[in-house]
Amino acid sequence: MDWGMKNRLSQIIKPDGKCLLMPIDHGYFLGPTSKLERPGETIKPLLPYSDALFVTRGVLRSCVPPDSNIPIILRVSGGTSIVGKDLANEGLTTSIKEAIRLNVSAVGLSIFVGSDYEHQTLMNLSNLVNEAEEFGIPVMAVTAVGKELEKRDARYLSLCCRIAAELGAKVVKTYWCEDFDKVTNSCPVPVVVAGGPKTNTEMEAFQFIADGMNRGAIGVNLGRNIWQNAHPVPMIKAIHAIIHENASAKEANKIYESEKGKKVKK
Repeated sequence: MDWGMKNRLSQIIKPDGKCLLMPIDHGYFLGPTSKLERPGETIKPLLPYSDALFVTRGVLRSCVPPDSNIPIILRVSGGTSIVGKDLANEGLTTSIKEAIRLNVSAVGLSIFVGSDYEHQTLMNLSNLVNEAEEFGIPVMAVTAVGKELEKRDARYLSLCCRIAAELGAKVVKTYWCEDFDKVTNSCPVPVVVAGGPKTNTEMEAFQFIADGMNRGAIGVNLGRNIWQNAHPVPMIKAIHAIIHENASAKEANKIYESEKGKKVKK
């Protein structure tokens, strides 16, 4: 692996080999998502606890301070919306030249294995890797399932993650599932756990994050379960403890409850 590729990966995966990535790219298909209507205001108190942001170029330019020095994973796929016919019908929306101009640490896109657009999105990944490798930029593949949430089982996600790795992704973002170690054990590149829709309770989120870490994930790529929480800073502090301090779900919940009573600096 070339020095540039190693250097960029080291920006998003910390020296302990773990990472807390925070996506705020939801607007590319959901529009003004709840609590993300003003992304810059939402992320400001959360940046000190995030290892990297996953974001589109539009929000990066307009909402992320260029002097924040937070590593950026640039969302480069899209072309669909939640009101359209099929979320899987994605294409590449942003060039590698643009990624270089924006000085990002990595680029990311979604693949939709098993959908009508499987071939299209897998070729998107392949073509992106071909270009990104030339400039030492790592690619993160997101194993998206669109609206078909029932696909989130170990057999399906193992298939998705392995294909993503085979096509050249350096990191794979996928959903937590039962027997998650079957997913991580069959994927030869690092796996991060996606959050998906906000959970009913904080403990529910802490449990799947801790289980994912115990079963081989190197971290999370978690958005709505952080910034849609009523207390986002205590939430990200608790998750940070799971990722970087090996805290259990119960210990994380204690941190969350303790931090809730403290004033948040604005």
